[in-house]
Amino acid sequence: MGLFNSMLPFVHLVLFLNALSTPIHASSDHQTVLGVEDALPIRAGLPVANSTRSFWFTDPNVLPSPKHGSEGPLTDDADICIIGSGITGTSTAYHLAKSFSEGGFVKDLNRPVKAVILEAREFCSGATGRNGGHITADLFFEFLRRQTSRSTDEALRAYRIEEYVVGEVKKLLAEQNKTDFTDFVSNGRLYLAYSEKELAGWKADFEAAKAAGVDVSAVEWFSKEETQEKFGAPYPSVVTPGNNIWPLKLVSVLFNLAQKIGSESQAFTVDLHTETPVTSISPIPQSRISSTVFPRRHSLSTPRGTVSCSYVVHATNGYTSHLLPHLAGPNGIIPKRAQIIATRASVTQDVMKKIAGVANDGLEYWFPRPLKGSEKYPLVIVGGGEEIEFELYKTDDSVLNEPVGKGLRRFMPSVYPERFDAAREPEMEWTGILSYTKSGDPFVGPVIDPAYPENPAHEGQFVSAGYSGHGMPRAYACAEAVSQMVVADIKKEKWELPDWLPTNYLTTKHSSA
Repeated sequence: MGLFNSMLPFVHLVLFLNALSTPIHASSDHQTVLGVEDALPIRAGLPVANSTRSFWFTDPNVLPSPKHGSEGPLTDDADICIIGSGITGTSTAYHLAKSFSEGGFVKDLNRPVKAVILEAREFCSGATGRNGGHITADLFFEFLRRQTSRSTDEALRAYRIEEYVVGEVKKLLAEQNKTDFTDFVSNGRLYLAYSEKELAGWKADFEAAKAAGVDVSAVEWFSKEETQEKFGAPYPSVVTPGNNIWPLKLVSVLFNLAQKIGSESQAFTVDLHTETPVTSISPIPQSRISSTVFPRRHSLSTPRGTVSCSYVVHATNGYTSHLLPHLAGPNGIIPKRAQIIATRASVTQDVMKKIAGVANDGLEYWFPRPLKGSEKYPLVIVGGGEEIEFELYKTDDSVLNEPVGKGLRRFMPSVYPERFDAAREPEMEWTGILSYTKSGDPFVGPVIDPAYPENPAHEGQFVSAGYSGHGMPRAYACAEAVSQMVVADIKKEKWELPDWLPTNYLTTKHSSA
């Protein structure tokens, strides 16, 4: 019992464990599993066709439509092919549009740069369209580990990229008058500490980040009694700035902006084809490659035909190893199935509070949605259950895990027994495919196979994937970095590392590790 907070009343602890019936603090065990070197390199499959339906697909007015470009002629030739239409793919297109519109036409091209986004299923039907809706920068968590294992500069960069993403997204939505449309709200995030050890670790991270110059002035610490009084949960806690969003709507904003910017500048175009999975990528023989500004190097096979292009951006996250087999296994990008429910609180919003929450080493997370129409009680998005079963190498999001679902149903009533009815069934439940890497860092940059670093078939291919369940505050900027790399390569310029991008994200670092 030494793991658990000694301040926690024993009776409440027993009730909590009986209600949850799951281990606490299982994340370290999961990281050990991720690091097993001799695990079989299981290659990801393609997304299944009949996925569960997430809450984020309940608004029929989002454009582009879910099946945009699934019928009619296929764009069979493009300068840049982007595989995946989630936040990474659409952010790539958005930043490409900005770059080419600001820099004008590519020298000697005298026409717009042509891009196409290819999506295996419906628009934004992968992890972005199925996640928990959080977009919050971790101000100090894990800072000490990063500082000790890497460097203070790397730890600061890991913080900066998340602050950069949140700031840029917030600014973009305000400029486009899309804050309300995307349900972007800044109500903070509550972290519940289940043990003294967990709380001590947070405080050590906090002090290390503060000493390194991170602005932690907005962070608030609460005792168990203060948390109970203010938030209704009997645990010590810390509150940081935090935000939530309708992720699918954010992606729709980025895609529509990419098209608008490109059209207005006449320097960039982007098409979208949903229900068009890329099944393989083949190099175009040298004898067929022209000497133009954009030599076509790659042929992408789909059930609807082939697409020839010069550059490929892999924005496929948990499915990345399907097209890039060298990224299968523990040294690459591992897919993992996750589960979420949308459940209704039994109290009004003033009692429930608007703040989002995280508990159990981040294995559980939730946030109350803004009230809509005649709603009296808030709908709460709840995800987690990973301590019940950590579903590595699972890419089928058409099924629900019953034990995980039972755990999710019990979780909020166990933490807030007076605010949730344990007998109430969720209004929606779905699964999605995340991705994990051994280091926790995504792969960002040119595609590199460590066994064949100079493979000519990978020339002009880039990747941004492997966010380890923490993509919303990172993917937007990782995609920006990749788009800058593509533009620099096209213009024969040197790519400059942004001051917010951790060098450990770069594929060159992963390949040499």
